[in-house]
Amino acid sequence: MHRTNLSDHLVLIFGSLFLFLPVIVAFMTSTHTAADIHSNGIAITPGGHFFETYEKVLTQKGGFTGEITGARMVMNSLILGVGFAAGKIVLSMMAAYAIVYFRFPMATLAFWVIFTTLLLPLEVRIMPSYQVMSSLGLLNSYTGLIVPLLASATGTFYFRQFFKSVPEELLEAARMDGAGPFKFFFDILVPLSRTMIAAIFIIMFVYGWNQYLWPMLMTTDEKFFTLMRGIKSILQVWIGSQIPDYNEAFALAVLAMVPPLLIVVIFQRWFIKGLTESDK
Repeated sequence: MHRTNLSDHLVLIFGSLFLFLPVIVAFMTSTHTAADIHSNGIAITPGGHFFETYEKVLTQKGGFTGEITGARMVMNSLILGVGFAAGKIVLSMMAAYAIVYFRFPMATLAFWVIFTTLLLPLEVRIMPSYQVMSSLGLLNSYTGLIVPLLASATGTFYFRQFFKSVPEELLEAARMDGAGPFKFFFDILVPLSRTMIAAIFIIMFVYGWNQYLWPMLMTTDEKFFTLMRGIKSILQVWIGSQIPDYNEAFALAVLAMVPPLLIVVIFQRWFIKGLTESDK
C-alpha cells in the first residue's frame, strides 16, 4: 500500500513538473536580452535583466501609437475576462431558471436549441457577429468585445442540471412564505449556487482571458489591445535587421499566466465542489 502511494505521488510530481517546465523556460528566457535569445535560443538559467524587462513591458509606452503599455493590456484582458465570465453566469442562470421553473410550452425544446449552439463555435459565426457590432457602432469598445460572446450553452446546461437537483420542498416552502419568483431566485437559488458560480466563473474567465481571434477582429485602437494581441504584435516586428523583443514577448506570456493561475489557486476548492458536489 505504501509503495502504491509512493508511485502515485511520483507520477503526480513528474506530471506537474512536465507541465510546469514550459512556464519555467518562458520565465528564465524573459530575463535575458533579445540579442542573447536570438543568438542562443531559449534559456533554462536566469539572466540578469529581470527587473529591467518586466518594468519595461509594464510601464513603457509603445505600439504603433506609442501610447499602449503592458499594464494597460493586462487591464484590458482583466476587463474582458471578468466581464465575459460574469455576463455568462448571469445569462446562464436566468435561462436555466426560466427553463426549469417556468412551465412554458416547449421548454425542453428551447433548452436543446440552446444546447445545440455548442456545435457552432465562435469561428463559424464570427463574421455575422462582427457585422452586427459594426452596424451598432460598437467596434473598439468593451461592450463590443464582451456582449456578443455572452450567450453560453455550457453555463445554461450546468445551471439547469443544478436547479433540477434542488428539492421541490424548497420551492413549496418559498411559496407558502409568500416568496415570488424574484425572491426565490435571489434569496434561495443564488446562495445555493455559489460553488457552481465559482466553478463556471473560473472556466469562463480563463476562456475569456485567452481570447485572441475576437479581440483581434474587434479592435484596431491600441487602447483596447489585450495581452494576447500584445504578444503577437511584438513578434511581428521583423523589419530588415531589427530583432523582435523576444524577452518582452516571453515576459508578457508569463504575465498572461498569472491572473488565471491565481484565480484557479484561490477558488480551487469551490471549483471542485461546484463540479462534484452541492450544498443543498
